Amino acid sequence: MQENAAAPGHASRTWLDTWTPEDPVFWEATGKKIAWRTLIVTTASLVLAFATWFMVSALVVRLPAIGFKLSTTQLFWLAAMPGLAAGTLRIIHTFLVPMYGTRHVVTIATLLLLVPCVGWAIAVQDISTPYYVLMILGLTAGFGGGNFSSFMPSTSLFFPKRLQGTALGIQAGIGNLGVSITQFVTPWIVGFALLGALGVSQTFTKGETTKPIWLQNAAYWYIPLIIVAGVVAWITLRSVPVRANIREQSDIFKDKHTWFMTSLYIMTFGSFSGFAASFPLLIKEVFGGFPDAPDPLTYAFLGPLIGSLARVAAGPIADKVGGGILTVLSGIGLLAGAIAVTFYTSPESTAQFPLFLTFMLALFFFAGVGNASTFRQMPICFPPRQASGVIGWTAAVAAYGPFFFSVLLGVAIARTGSPNTFFYGAAVFYLVNIGIAWWYYARKGAEKPS
Repeated sequence: MQENAAAPGHASRTWLDTWTPEDPVFWEATGKKIAWRTLIVTTASLVLAFATWFMVSALVVRLPAIGFKLSTTQLFWLAAMPGLAAGTLRIIHTFLVPMYGTRHVVTIATLLLLVPCVGWAIAVQDISTPYYVLMILGLTAGFGGGNFSSFMPSTSLFFPKRLQGTALGIQAGIGNLGVSITQFVTPWIVGFALLGALGVSQTFTKGETTKPIWLQNAAYWYIPLIIVAGVVAWITLRSVPVRANIREQSDIFKDKHTWFMTSLYIMTFGSFSGFAASFPLLIKEVFGGFPDAPDPLTYAFLGPLIGSLARVAAGPIADKVGGGILTVLSGIGLLAGAIAVTFYTSPESTAQFPLFLTFMLALFFFAGVGNASTFRQMPICFPPRQASGVIGWTAAVAAYGPFFFSVLLGVAIARTGSPNTFFYGAAVFYLVNIGIAWWYYARKGAEKPS
Protein backbone atom coordinates (compact mmCIF):
# COMPACT_ATOMS: atom_id res chain seq x y z
CA MET A 1 0.00 0.00 0.00
CA GLN A 2 1.15 3.53 -0.81
CA GLU A 3 -0.16 6.62 0.95
CA ASN A 4 0.57 10.26 0.11
CA ALA A 5 2.92 9.36 -2.70
CA ALA A 6 2.57 9.85 -6.41
CA ALA A 7 0.93 6.91 -8.12
CA PRO A 8 3.55 5.31 -10.36
CA GLY A 9 2.66 4.83 -13.98
CA HIS A 10 -0.31 7.22 -13.93
CA ALA A 11 -0.43 10.65 -15.52
CA SER A 12 -0.63 13.62 -13.17
CA ARG A 13 -3.77 14.55 -15.04
CA THR A 14 -5.50 11.96 -12.84
CA TRP A 15 -3.34 11.56 -9.71
CA LEU A 16 -2.23 14.32 -7.36
CA ASP A 17 1.48 14.24 -6.51
CA THR A 18 0.95 14.51 -2.76
CA TRP A 19 -1.90 14.98 -0.33
CA THR A 20 -1.46 15.95 3.35
CA PRO A 21 -4.70 17.61 4.51
CA GLU A 22 -3.71 17.44 8.21
CA ASP A 23 -0.83 19.86 7.46
CA PRO A 24 -2.31 23.36 8.06
CA VAL A 25 0.06 25.04 5.61
CA PHE A 26 -0.72 22.57 2.81
CA TRP A 27 -4.44 22.74 3.56
CA GLU A 28 -4.66 26.52 3.37
CA ALA A 29 -2.35 26.90 0.38
CA THR A 30 -3.50 24.01 -1.81
CA GLY A 31 -5.70 21.38 -0.22
CA LYS A 32 -8.79 23.40 0.73
CA LYS A 33 -9.57 24.59 -2.78
CA ILE A 34 -9.19 21.14 -4.33
CA ALA A 35 -11.14 19.41 -1.56
CA TRP A 36 -14.15 21.72 -1.71
CA ARG A 37 -14.21 21.66 -5.52
CA THR A 38 -14.18 17.88 -5.41
CA LEU A 39 -16.95 17.87 -2.82
CA ILE A 40 -19.17 20.09 -4.99
CA VAL A 41 -18.69 18.03 -8.15
CA THR A 42 -19.09 14.62 -6.53
CA THR A 43 -22.08 15.77 -4.47
CA ALA A 44 -23.90 16.94 -7.60
CA SER A 45 -23.27 13.52 -9.15
CA LEU A 46 -24.43 11.82 -5.95
CA VAL A 47 -27.75 13.69 -6.07
CA LEU A 48 -28.36 12.19 -9.52
CA ALA A 49 -27.25 8.78 -8.26
CA PHE A 50 -29.80 8.80 -5.43
CA ALA A 51 -32.51 10.16 -7.71
CA THR A 52 -32.10 7.35 -10.23
CA TRP A 53 -31.76 4.78 -7.44
CA PHE A 54 -35.17 5.73 -6.02
CA MET A 55 -36.77 6.43 -9.39
CA VAL A 56 -38.40 2.99 -9.22
CA SER A 57 -40.13 3.79 -5.91
CA ALA A 58 -41.85 6.72 -7.64
CA LEU A 59 -42.78 4.66 -10.70
CA VAL A 60 -44.21 1.52 -9.08
CA VAL A 61 -47.15 3.29 -7.46
CA ARG A 62 -48.24 4.45 -10.93
CA LEU A 63 -47.80 1.17 -12.83
CA PRO A 64 -51.15 -0.48 -11.88
CA ALA A 65 -53.03 2.72 -12.75
CA ILE A 66 -51.73 2.70 -16.35
CA GLY A 67 -52.56 -0.95 -16.97
CA PHE A 68 -49.75 -3.11 -15.54
CA LYS A 69 -51.25 -6.19 -13.84
CA LEU A 70 -49.10 -6.44 -10.72
CA SER A 71 -50.00 -7.71 -7.24
CA THR A 72 -49.08 -5.93 -4.00
CA THR A 73 -46.32 -8.48 -3.39
CA GLN A 74 -44.93 -7.98 -6.90
CA LEU A 75 -44.92 -4.20 -6.41
CA PHE A 76 -43.01 -4.45 -3.12
CA TRP A 77 -40.52 -6.85 -4.71
CA LEU A 78 -40.07 -4.46 -7.62
CA ALA A 79 -39.43 -1.59 -5.20
CA ALA A 80 -36.91 -3.83 -3.41
CA MET A 81 -34.74 -4.66 -6.43
CA PRO A 82 -32.74 -1.38 -6.55
CA GLY A 83 -31.80 -1.91 -2.90
CA LEU A 84 -30.65 -5.47 -3.53
CA ALA A 85 -28.44 -4.35 -6.40
CA ALA A 86 -27.17 -1.26 -4.60
CA GLY A 87 -25.99 -3.19 -1.55
CA THR A 88 -24.09 -5.65 -3.72
CA LEU A 89 -22.60 -2.94 -5.92
CA ARG A 90 -21.55 -0.94 -2.87
CA ILE A 91 -19.39 -3.84 -1.74
CA ILE A 92 -17.54 -3.51 -5.04
CA HIS A 93 -17.44 0.30 -4.87
CA THR A 94 -15.87 0.11 -1.40
CA PHE A 95 -12.55 -0.94 -2.93
CA LEU A 96 -12.51 1.09 -6.15
CA VAL A 97 -11.14 4.52 -5.17
CA PRO A 98 -7.80 3.28 -3.72
CA MET A 99 -7.39 1.18 -6.87
CA TYR A 100 -8.52 3.48 -9.70
CA GLY A 101 -8.85 6.94 -8.17
CA THR A 102 -11.65 9.44 -7.71
CA ARG A 103 -11.59 10.82 -11.26
CA HIS A 104 -12.15 7.53 -13.09
CA VAL A 105 -14.56 6.04 -10.57
CA VAL A 106 -16.86 9.06 -10.28
CA THR A 107 -16.97 9.68 -14.04
CA ILE A 108 -17.74 6.10 -15.07
CA ALA A 109 -20.18 5.49 -12.20
CA THR A 110 -22.10 8.64 -13.10
CA LEU A 111 -22.41 7.77 -16.80
CA LEU A 112 -23.65 4.27 -15.93
CA LEU A 113 -26.81 5.91 -14.56
CA LEU A 114 -27.91 6.27 -18.18
CA VAL A 115 -28.68 2.54 -18.30
CA PRO A 116 -31.67 2.48 -15.91
CA CYS A 117 -32.97 5.83 -17.16
CA VAL A 118 -33.12 4.77 -20.80
CA GLY A 119 -34.39 1.28 -19.89
CA TRP A 120 -37.26 2.45 -17.68
CA ALA A 121 -38.27 5.18 -20.11
CA ILE A 122 -38.78 2.54 -22.80
CA ALA A 123 -40.36 -0.14 -20.57
CA VAL A 124 -43.17 1.92 -19.01
CA GLN A 125 -44.54 2.83 -22.44
CA ASP A 126 -45.62 -0.77 -23.07
CA ILE A 127 -47.89 -2.44 -20.50
CA SER A 128 -47.01 -5.83 -22.00
CA THR A 129 -43.43 -5.47 -20.75
CA PRO A 130 -42.79 -8.75 -18.86
CA TYR A 131 -42.41 -8.63 -15.09
CA TYR A 132 -38.95 -10.17 -15.27
CA VAL A 133 -37.80 -7.30 -17.49
CA LEU A 134 -39.09 -4.81 -14.92
CA MET A 135 -37.20 -6.72 -12.23
CA ILE A 136 -33.96 -6.55 -14.24
CA LEU A 137 -34.46 -2.83 -14.80
CA GLY A 138 -35.09 -2.48 -11.07
CA LEU A 139 -31.70 -4.03 -10.47
CA THR A 140 -30.01 -1.58 -12.87
CA ALA A 141 -31.46 1.31 -10.85
CA GLY A 142 -29.16 0.05 -8.11
CA PHE A 143 -26.22 1.53 -10.06
CA GLY A 144 -27.11 4.85 -8.41
CA GLY A 145 -27.15 3.35 -4.93
CA GLY A 146 -23.78 1.71 -5.43
CA ASN A 147 -22.03 5.01 -6.08
CA PHE A 148 -22.29 6.11 -2.46
CA SER A 149 -19.65 3.60 -1.32
CA SER A 150 -16.99 5.08 -3.57
CA PHE A 151 -18.00 8.75 -3.49
CA MET A 152 -18.09 9.04 0.30
CA PRO A 153 -14.78 7.23 0.99
CA SER A 154 -13.24 9.48 -1.64
CA THR A 155 -14.45 12.58 0.21
CA SER A 156 -13.06 11.28 3.51
CA LEU A 157 -9.60 11.21 1.90
CA PHE A 158 -9.76 14.84 0.81
CA PHE A 159 -10.58 16.47 4.18
CA PRO A 160 -8.75 16.72 7.53
CA LYS A 161 -10.31 14.89 10.48
CA ARG A 162 -11.62 18.09 12.07
CA LEU A 163 -13.87 18.64 9.02
CA GLN A 164 -14.89 15.03 8.34
CA GLY A 165 -18.31 15.29 9.95
CA THR A 166 -19.10 18.51 8.13
CA ALA A 167 -17.88 17.39 4.70
CA LEU A 168 -19.44 13.94 4.85
CA GLY A 169 -22.65 15.35 6.30
CA ILE A 170 -22.93 17.88 3.48
CA GLN A 171 -22.24 15.33 0.76
CA ALA A 172 -24.45 12.58 2.08
CA GLY A 173 -27.24 14.93 3.15
CA ILE A 174 -27.42 16.80 -0.13
CA GLY A 175 -26.91 13.54 -2.02
CA ASN A 176 -29.85 12.03 -0.13
CA LEU A 177 -31.99 14.89 -1.43
CA GLY A 178 -32.00 13.02 -4.71
CA VAL A 179 -34.61 10.74 -3.14
CA SER A 180 -36.93 13.67 -2.45
CA ILE A 181 -36.27 15.15 -5.86
CA THR A 182 -37.36 12.04 -7.72
CA GLN A 183 -40.49 11.62 -5.58
CA PHE A 184 -41.36 15.33 -5.77
CA VAL A 185 -40.69 15.91 -9.48
CA THR A 186 -42.20 12.66 -10.80
CA PRO A 187 -45.91 13.55 -10.25
CA TRP A 188 -45.39 16.88 -12.02
CA ILE A 189 -43.14 15.90 -14.90
CA VAL A 190 -45.26 12.93 -16.00
CA GLY A 191 -48.21 15.26 -16.56
CA PHE A 192 -47.12 16.65 -19.92
CA ALA A 193 -45.32 15.64 -23.12
CA LEU A 194 -41.65 16.35 -22.44
CA LEU A 195 -40.27 18.28 -25.44
CA GLY A 196 -43.38 17.10 -27.25
CA ALA A 197 -41.80 14.03 -28.79
CA LEU A 198 -40.39 11.59 -26.25
CA GLY A 199 -42.74 8.64 -26.59
CA VAL A 200 -46.46 7.98 -26.36
CA SER A 201 -48.76 8.80 -23.47
CA GLN A 202 -50.44 6.28 -21.18
CA THR A 203 -53.94 6.44 -19.74
CA PHE A 204 -53.89 6.93 -15.97
CA THR A 205 -57.01 5.69 -14.18
CA LYS A 206 -58.03 6.55 -10.63
CA GLY A 207 -61.58 5.65 -9.72
CA GLU A 208 -63.84 7.13 -12.38
CA THR A 209 -61.21 9.62 -13.52
CA THR A 210 -58.88 9.06 -16.46
CA LYS A 211 -56.21 11.31 -17.89
CA PRO A 212 -53.13 11.01 -20.12
CA ILE A 213 -49.69 10.85 -18.48
CA TRP A 214 -46.17 10.39 -19.83
CA LEU A 215 -44.58 8.12 -17.22
CA GLN A 216 -41.36 7.83 -19.25
CA ASN A 217 -40.60 11.46 -18.39
CA ALA A 218 -39.76 10.34 -14.85
CA ALA A 219 -36.66 8.69 -16.33
CA TYR A 220 -35.95 10.78 -19.42
CA TRP A 221 -35.33 14.08 -17.65
CA TYR A 222 -32.23 12.77 -15.86
CA ILE A 223 -30.39 11.89 -19.08
CA PRO A 224 -28.96 15.33 -20.04
CA LEU A 225 -28.07 16.04 -16.40
CA ILE A 226 -26.18 12.75 -16.11
CA ILE A 227 -24.21 13.43 -19.29
CA VAL A 228 -23.21 16.91 -18.08
CA ALA A 229 -22.24 15.58 -14.63
CA GLY A 230 -20.08 12.84 -16.13
CA VAL A 231 -18.22 15.28 -18.40
CA VAL A 232 -17.66 17.78 -15.58
CA ALA A 233 -16.33 15.02 -13.32
CA TRP A 234 -13.81 13.91 -15.93
CA ILE A 235 -12.60 17.46 -16.56
CA THR A 236 -12.36 18.74 -12.98
CA LEU A 237 -11.60 15.83 -10.64
CA ARG A 238 -8.24 14.49 -9.53
CA SER A 239 -7.35 11.49 -7.37
CA VAL A 240 -5.67 11.40 -3.94
CA PRO A 241 -2.48 9.26 -3.98
CA VAL A 242 -3.71 6.73 -1.44
CA ARG A 243 -3.34 3.32 -3.06
CA ALA A 244 -4.23 -0.16 -1.89
CA ASN A 245 -5.36 -3.39 -3.48
CA ILE A 246 -8.31 -5.45 -2.27
CA ARG A 247 -6.18 -7.73 -0.07
CA GLU A 248 -4.60 -4.78 1.73
CA GLN A 249 -7.98 -3.10 2.23
CA SER A 250 -9.52 -6.25 3.71
CA ASP A 251 -7.75 -5.69 7.03
CA ILE A 252 -10.79 -3.67 8.17
CA PHE A 253 -12.75 -6.90 8.64
CA LYS A 254 -10.43 -7.99 11.48
CA ASP A 255 -11.53 -5.06 13.65
CA LYS A 256 -14.70 -5.58 15.71
CA HIS A 257 -15.54 -1.89 15.39
CA THR A 258 -16.05 -2.37 11.65
CA TRP A 259 -18.93 -4.68 12.51
CA PHE A 260 -20.32 -2.49 15.29
CA MET A 261 -20.32 0.54 12.99
CA THR A 262 -21.94 -1.57 10.27
CA SER A 263 -24.80 -2.41 12.60
CA LEU A 264 -25.18 1.23 13.64
CA TYR A 265 -25.28 2.39 10.03
CA ILE A 266 -27.88 -0.24 9.18
CA MET A 267 -29.94 1.29 11.99
CA THR A 268 -29.60 4.78 10.53
CA PHE A 269 -29.10 4.67 6.76
CA GLY A 270 -30.77 1.29 6.42
CA SER A 271 -33.84 2.89 7.97
CA PHE A 272 -33.59 6.03 5.85
CA SER A 273 -33.21 4.22 2.54
CA GLY A 274 -35.57 1.40 3.46
CA PHE A 275 -38.41 3.69 4.48
CA ALA A 276 -37.73 5.98 1.50
CA ALA A 277 -38.16 3.08 -0.93
CA SER A 278 -41.28 1.66 0.73
CA PHE A 279 -42.99 4.82 2.00
CA PRO A 280 -45.15 5.48 -1.10
CA LEU A 281 -46.41 1.89 -1.18
CA LEU A 282 -46.90 1.87 2.60
CA ILE A 283 -49.16 4.93 2.37
CA LYS A 284 -51.07 3.28 -0.47
CA GLU A 285 -51.54 0.00 1.41
CA VAL A 286 -52.52 1.54 4.76
CA PHE A 287 -54.78 4.37 3.55
CA GLY A 288 -55.48 3.55 -0.11
CA GLY A 289 -58.81 1.87 0.59
CA PHE A 290 -60.59 5.06 1.64
CA PRO A 291 -62.53 7.19 -0.87
CA ASP A 292 -60.50 10.25 0.13
CA ALA A 293 -57.19 8.36 0.16
CA PRO A 294 -54.07 10.56 0.08
CA ASP A 295 -51.89 10.45 -3.05
CA PRO A 296 -48.69 8.67 -1.89
CA LEU A 297 -46.38 10.84 -3.99
CA THR A 298 -47.87 14.02 -2.56
CA TYR A 299 -46.34 13.11 0.81
CA ALA A 300 -43.63 10.51 0.14
CA PHE A 301 -40.96 13.09 -0.74
CA LEU A 302 -41.25 14.74 2.67
CA GLY A 303 -39.56 11.87 4.52
CA PRO A 304 -36.36 11.79 2.46
CA LEU A 305 -36.32 15.60 2.44
CA ILE A 306 -36.45 15.82 6.23
CA GLY A 307 -33.92 13.02 6.66
CA SER A 308 -31.52 14.62 4.18
CA LEU A 309 -31.69 18.06 5.78
CA ALA A 310 -31.26 16.52 9.22
CA ARG A 311 -28.08 14.83 7.99
CA VAL A 312 -26.65 18.11 6.68
CA ALA A 313 -27.49 19.95 9.91
CA ALA A 314 -26.24 17.20 12.21
CA GLY A 315 -22.79 16.94 10.56
CA PRO A 316 -21.29 20.11 12.13
CA ILE A 317 -23.03 19.32 15.43
CA ALA A 318 -21.38 15.88 15.46
CA ASP A 319 -17.98 17.56 14.91
CA LYS A 320 -18.57 19.69 18.02
CA VAL A 321 -20.26 17.33 20.50
CA GLY A 322 -19.12 13.95 19.17
CA GLY A 323 -20.83 11.40 16.98
CA GLY A 324 -21.34 8.72 19.63
CA ILE A 325 -23.88 10.60 21.73
CA LEU A 326 -25.82 11.72 18.64
CA THR A 327 -25.98 8.11 17.46
CA VAL A 328 -27.47 7.11 20.82
CA LEU A 329 -30.08 9.90 20.57
CA SER A 330 -30.81 8.87 17.00
CA GLY A 331 -31.47 5.29 18.12
CA ILE A 332 -33.80 6.42 20.90
CA GLY A 333 -35.77 8.54 18.43
CA LEU A 334 -36.04 5.66 15.95
CA LEU A 335 -37.18 3.31 18.71
CA ALA A 336 -39.90 5.70 19.85
CA GLY A 337 -41.04 6.39 16.30
CA ALA A 338 -41.24 2.73 15.33
CA ILE A 339 -43.48 1.96 18.30
CA ALA A 340 -45.64 5.09 17.95
CA VAL A 341 -46.46 4.57 14.26
CA THR A 342 -48.02 1.17 14.97
CA PHE A 343 -50.99 2.89 16.65
CA TYR A 344 -51.99 4.37 13.27
CA THR A 345 -51.46 1.51 10.79
CA SER A 346 -55.00 0.09 11.09
CA PRO A 347 -56.96 3.28 10.53
CA GLU A 348 -60.71 3.66 10.52
CA SER A 349 -60.53 6.77 8.36
CA THR A 350 -58.03 9.17 6.80
CA ALA A 351 -58.42 11.35 9.89
CA GLN A 352 -55.61 9.26 11.37
CA PHE A 353 -53.29 9.96 8.44
CA PRO A 354 -51.71 13.17 9.90
CA LEU A 355 -50.44 11.30 12.98
CA PHE A 356 -49.25 8.37 10.87
CA LEU A 357 -47.37 10.84 8.68
CA THR A 358 -45.93 12.66 11.71
CA PHE A 359 -44.38 9.56 13.22
CA MET A 360 -43.08 8.34 9.86
CA LEU A 361 -41.40 11.71 9.34
CA ALA A 362 -39.93 11.43 12.85
CA LEU A 363 -38.33 8.15 11.76
CA PHE A 364 -36.77 9.90 8.77
CA PHE A 365 -35.53 12.78 10.95
CA PHE A 366 -33.77 10.59 13.50
CA ALA A 367 -32.36 8.36 10.76
CA GLY A 368 -30.88 11.48 9.14
CA VAL A 369 -29.26 12.60 12.42
CA GLY A 370 -27.76 9.14 12.87
CA ASN A 371 -26.50 9.06 9.30
CA ALA A 372 -24.39 12.14 10.04
CA SER A 373 -23.19 11.04 13.47
CA THR A 374 -22.06 7.57 12.38
CA PHE A 375 -20.09 9.00 9.48
CA ARG A 376 -18.37 11.36 11.88
CA GLN A 377 -17.47 8.40 14.12
CA MET A 378 -15.75 6.29 11.47
CA PRO A 379 -12.91 8.70 10.55
CA ILE A 380 -12.26 9.14 14.28
CA CYS A 381 -12.23 5.41 15.09
CA PHE A 382 -9.97 4.40 12.17
CA PRO A 383 -6.88 5.80 10.35
CA PRO A 384 -7.61 7.49 6.98
CA ARG A 385 -7.22 4.56 4.58
CA GLN A 386 -9.10 2.16 6.87
CA ALA A 387 -11.78 4.77 7.55
CA SER A 388 -12.34 5.05 3.81
CA GLY A 389 -12.86 1.29 3.59
CA VAL A 390 -15.13 1.15 6.64
CA ILE A 391 -17.27 3.99 5.27
CA GLY A 392 -17.65 2.13 1.99
CA TRP A 393 -18.37 -1.23 3.63
CA THR A 394 -20.93 0.02 6.15
CA ALA A 395 -22.67 1.97 3.40
CA ALA A 396 -22.74 -1.17 1.26
CA VAL A 397 -24.46 -3.30 3.86
CA ALA A 398 -26.90 -0.55 4.86
CA ALA A 399 -27.87 -0.09 1.21
CA TYR A 400 -29.74 -3.38 1.44
CA GLY A 401 -32.27 -1.40 3.49
CA PRO A 402 -34.64 -0.79 0.54
CA PHE A 403 -34.56 -4.50 -0.30
CA PHE A 404 -35.21 -5.86 3.19
CA PHE A 405 -37.64 -3.13 4.24
CA SER A 406 -39.73 -3.49 1.08
CA VAL A 407 -39.75 -7.29 1.19
CA LEU A 408 -40.43 -7.57 4.92
CA LEU A 409 -43.14 -4.92 4.87
CA GLY A 410 -44.74 -6.71 1.93
CA VAL A 411 -44.62 -10.04 3.78
CA ALA A 412 -46.00 -8.52 6.99
CA ILE A 413 -48.92 -6.92 5.16
CA ALA A 414 -49.64 -10.03 3.08
CA ARG A 415 -49.67 -12.36 6.11
CA THR A 416 -51.20 -10.20 8.84
CA GLY A 417 -52.90 -7.37 6.98
CA SER A 418 -50.74 -4.89 8.91
CA PRO A 419 -47.10 -3.67 8.84
CA ASN A 420 -46.88 -3.74 12.64
CA THR A 421 -44.90 -6.98 12.84
CA PHE A 422 -42.16 -5.29 10.85
CA PHE A 423 -42.12 -2.20 13.07
CA TYR A 424 -41.92 -4.30 16.25
CA GLY A 425 -38.90 -6.15 14.86
CA ALA A 426 -37.28 -2.86 13.87
CA ALA A 427 -37.81 -1.54 17.40
CA VAL A 428 -35.93 -4.50 18.89
CA PHE A 429 -33.05 -3.92 16.45
CA TYR A 430 -32.91 -0.23 17.39
CA LEU A 431 -32.75 -1.11 21.09
CA VAL A 432 -29.76 -3.41 20.55
CA ASN A 433 -27.92 -0.70 18.64
CA ILE A 434 -28.59 1.93 21.27
CA GLY A 435 -26.73 -0.36 23.67
CA ILE A 436 -23.79 -0.78 21.26
CA ALA A 437 -23.49 2.95 20.63
CA TRP A 438 -23.63 3.83 24.30
CA TRP A 439 -21.21 1.19 25.55
CA TYR A 440 -18.47 1.46 22.94
CA TYR A 441 -18.67 5.09 21.76
CA ALA A 442 -20.68 7.45 23.99
CA ARG A 443 -20.33 6.64 27.70
CA LYS A 444 -17.56 7.93 29.94
CA GLY A 445 -14.62 5.55 29.56
CA ALA A 446 -15.88 4.17 26.24
CA GLU A 447 -13.40 2.10 24.23
CA LYS A 448 -13.59 4.37 21.16
CA PRO A 449 -15.02 7.76 22.17
CA SER A 450 -16.03 9.43 18.93
